[in-house]
Amino acid sequence: MTSSAPPVTVPAARNPAWVGEFVLLSSLWGASFLFMRLGAVEFGPLPTAGLRVTLAALFLLPLLLRSADWPVFKRHWKPALLAGLVNSALPFALFAWAVMHIPTGLSSILNAAVPLFGALVALVWLGERIAGLRWLGLLLGFAGIGLLAWRSPGALDASGSAAGWAIAACLAASTCYAVGASFVQRYLRGVPALACATGSQIGAALALALPTVWAWPERMPSARAWAAVAAIALLCTGIAYLLYFRLIARAGPSRALAVTFLAPVFAVCYGALFLGEQVTPWMVGCGGVIICGTMLSTGFLGRRS
Repeated sequence: MTSSAPPVTVPAARNPAWVGEFVLLSSLWGASFLFMRLGAVEFGPLPTAGLRVTLAALFLLPLLLRSADWPVFKRHWKPALLAGLVNSALPFALFAWAVMHIPTGLSSILNAAVPLFGALVALVWLGERIAGLRWLGLLLGFAGIGLLAWRSPGALDASGSAAGWAIAACLAASTCYAVGASFVQRYLRGVPALACATGSQIGAALALALPTVWAWPERMPSARAWAAVAAIALLCTGIAYLLYFRLIARAGPSRALAVTFLAPVFAVCYGALFLGEQVTPWMVGCGGVIICGTMLSTGFLGRRS
């Protein structure tokens, strides 16, 4: 359904102030797949997702209460909570289940399809204009993702119905992110990042509360699993979502979603360092293609305005 709102255009600055935050967010979300695997193996996917958003909400809520954004949140709490369902609860649970059945690197690669979906959703829903070079960047980044997935270690070895459903879960989660970004731009435009991030995590925590209790493991998870969940909650969710909503506000939804082009590069590096996963020249070359596509799709390369 096409929105009747006027087209949303975000000009690319000569030296965009959001580039540093863009790279930082990519590194944090690249690490999330590693932490999800470490947590989900012992907690299970639903408790991992539930703890992730609950701890993130507890981290962000005191910051919101002590800030000047609290009155703004009270005026927009309904769409903020709903954004958490689409943008956190559903995709977090889907990815937490997926990383138990396919490699974390493959999961991050599939997640990198988000900007393509997001650009289409923003085009149809928000009327956001996409120039030729940005389309080229999206296609280039998506091509790099496809090539990386084709030759990624473990990608072709994944077999069985569980792997197929895990891939479908990753794509469904990516679609949730794409819809969520445009939802935020449509209904929470102008709302401070702290209010959006806190509200979304509270909404996600409420949505996952009962599933978390229902699926809680019978055996107490190890300290390493707790540490992984804490890291994904505080670093990859609490802090990362502050950056994410700031990017949506400052750079637009399709550019903000392009962060998922760069996150797999970090995810592959983390996998090599901490899980002993193989890094091949093909993966390095595809990573370069993905980075170039990211820079074009975000408007950082090409025509300046």
